[in-house]
Amino acid sequence: MDTFTGDDNGTHEFSGTLMDLVAALIDDLGTVRQWSCAAARLLGRPADEVCGRPATELFAGSADDALPDDGASALLRDGDGRGLAVRCRMLPLRGTAHRLLLAVPVDRAEASEGEAAALVRALLVRERIGVEVRDAGLRLMHGNFTAAGMLGLPTDGASAGVLEGPDAAAAAGLGAVLEAGTVPGDEARPEPDPSGPAPCHLFTVAAVRTTDRDGRSSGVTVLLTDAAAQWRATQRLRVRHRAAVTIGLSLDVHRTAQDVADVLVPDFADLVAIDLAESVLVGNEPSKVFGAGDLHLRRVAVRGTDGWPAGLLSPGEVFPTLPDRPTIRSLQEGRTVIADRALLDRAIGDGPTRRMLIPENGRSLAVAPLYARGLVLGVIGVWRTDRYEPFDEHDADLLTEIAAHAALSIDNARRYDREHRAAVTLQQSLLPAAATRTPALDAVGRYLPAAGGAEIGGDWFDVLPLPSLRVAMAVGDVRGHGLHAAATMGRLRTAVQTLGDLELAPDELLTRLDELVARLAAEASSTERDSVGATCLVALYDPVTRRCTFASAGHPPPVVVAPDGTARSVPVPPGPPLGVGGLPFETASVELAPDSWIALYTDGLLCGQDGDMDADVDRLAVRIAELHRSGSPLKEACDSLTAEQARRPASDDTALLLARIRPLRPDAVAEWEFPADPATVAEARAAASAKLTEWGLELLDFSVELIVSELVTNAVRYAGGPIGLRLIRDTLLYCEVSDPSNTQPRLRRAALGDEGGRGLFLVAQLSSRWGSRYGQSGKTIWAELETGPT
Repeated sequence: MDTFTGDDNGTHEFSGTLMDLVAALIDDLGTVRQWSCAAARLLGRPADEVCGRPATELFAGSADDALPDDGASALLRDGDGRGLAVRCRMLPLRGTAHRLLLAVPVDRAEASEGEAAALVRALLVRERIGVEVRDAGLRLMHGNFTAAGMLGLPTDGASAGVLEGPDAAAAAGLGAVLEAGTVPGDEARPEPDPSGPAPCHLFTVAAVRTTDRDGRSSGVTVLLTDAAAQWRATQRLRVRHRAAVTIGLSLDVHRTAQDVADVLVPDFADLVAIDLAESVLVGNEPSKVFGAGDLHLRRVAVRGTDGWPAGLLSPGEVFPTLPDRPTIRSLQEGRTVIADRALLDRAIGDGPTRRMLIPENGRSLAVAPLYARGLVLGVIGVWRTDRYEPFDEHDADLLTEIAAHAALSIDNARRYDREHRAAVTLQQSLLPAAATRTPALDAVGRYLPAAGGAEIGGDWFDVLPLPSLRVAMAVGDVRGHGLHAAATMGRLRTAVQTLGDLELAPDELLTRLDELVARLAAEASSTERDSVGATCLVALYDPVTRRCTFASAGHPPPVVVAPDGTARSVPVPPGPPLGVGGLPFETASVELAPDSWIALYTDGLLCGQDGDMDADVDRLAVRIAELHRSGSPLKEACDSLTAEQARRPASDDTALLLARIRPLRPDAVAEWEFPADPATVAEARAAASAKLTEWGLELLDFSVELIVSELVTNAVRYAGGPIGLRLIRDTLLYCEVSDPSNTQPRLRRAALGDEGGRGLFLVAQLSSRWGSRYGQSGKTIWAELETGPT
């Protein structure tokens, strides 16, 4: 940044000879940064001895280790440790905290001005400080080669000047210094022709008004310091800091790649593209094969100072195959590459690939591999298009450092994505189908992981079709999150299915499940034992009786919506969570009419912030009732109920099971009751045959008569009465015989000489499947038959 500065009192009078002028540049920390040749000669202290040390060490006899005031006298230490009496000037440089120290021996302060001019001409010829001496008309009188050479201007002796001509010098603010010794508020900077070969060079300027022996202004001395290197170092430091605090905040590969591109534009480059290996985008490791020019990359993120140019490779597109050259091998081996436009044009040639990869105004390219754990995950390509200076080794080092940081972040995101995909795949494979249709009800389920999909858990739902058109439903919530919770959920769901096939009552099923969870906790390690636990709600719906029985293990109550749209939560006695043990589970039953809704859910669906679960359940019931009255299909109702959890990163995962009761077909059930009398067998067989004829199922008459005969005969012989017979007709035909005995029926193969023992064997042969279940008193043996031709 170009800056003009003057002293506070408005004058820059500096009388005396300049033959032995000491000049030193002091930074904001009080450290000497530059040391003039004249100073080294006068004091016998070379620049490498002085630069980098505190400026206070230049002076002798300073009691408080402070620099002398402007205009004050002081003692400068020479190489022998003696003190040289000098008169000092401390000139601040505008736009920076640096100061310029000028000192001249006191005994020579009244030397002739001609000697001062001669010294100014020789001042700092070989240093990176430029000097221009201008007269009262601001015409250039003297100037060293440094002032022009460090800016890339012609160096034709004393006529070479940074600010050409008096008009340019006056416009730059030197006129104010000449007239009043003050500095204008505006900053000035020389601006070369943008189409010329040299870029605009950055430097700081200090203007010193000179006077004659009578104190009149005689001209201006301009001191220029090259600030380009410092400015570029500051820019690189800023980019490095932004990269450190920005890259790696996300575990999403695409977001991390875009963060890298955003960091580099515009402070480091004009165009940035991030290309990643296609395998990385799905969580896998990239190929370890080198060469062949096909990097198997896909563009993921881009950024430009003025948008992304049309025609260049855009995000989502596959990176083209390049010629197999040493440059490609260097990238694959983890080395950063710098190339100019001419080199790229020769390497790629003129064709579609060139137009896809090289911008029209691209000047310089730097490419750094995203190298982590010996693998090239992708590349960072940066272009400079508008700025003149090409990438140098310092830029390459910075890009390599940022690429290494970015590679670790992308690799972490890739590995997290792989683990998350595996966990989600496990979770989804353990859950049932989202939609279930049975003769008794239709059901739709939803599962949403926690944290907006970033954290899976152990919530689950299940629908179990049972014999005789009955349906069991379950929803549960395993404690904790992650793979351990998902695996525990899978074990519990398997247990629920197994126990459900035994046709246990809901309270008995939870009792068995509680024992299983207690056993899992005992088998777990000490660090995982506290995380083994779950809540669960089980429902059993019988479409014949239209009753639904619920049992809860520490779970939120179900919500039931009647056909008229009124909703209520069912007050199920809350048993202890699974794994606690020692307490019984109780049941609650409700009668459900066709078109009623049942909602089973986990606490992730309750969005209240006040901790009042009853109020949260009431609000959920109102929402479900509104959806029921609006005639929403189950799928849309599920989507609506879980929409808020899908939008926000919830702290807990959510499971929802929504079911609609379906009516049975008219005259679908026929029931009889008989005494425990041998004559009952014929009556039961005749009643069943007549009903089959009425239903048009005469083809099943023979099989059903044999099944009824065997089951009723066993009940009369071994169980006593009363004996119940029930036929249920739907897509399948169910034949049930009930008796008051709790004896377990047993299928066996009778020997040739046995007079009995073939009853259940015949039942098994004539039906597609058979089984038994127990009620509060007695048992029921059922057989299932296909209604088509046998």
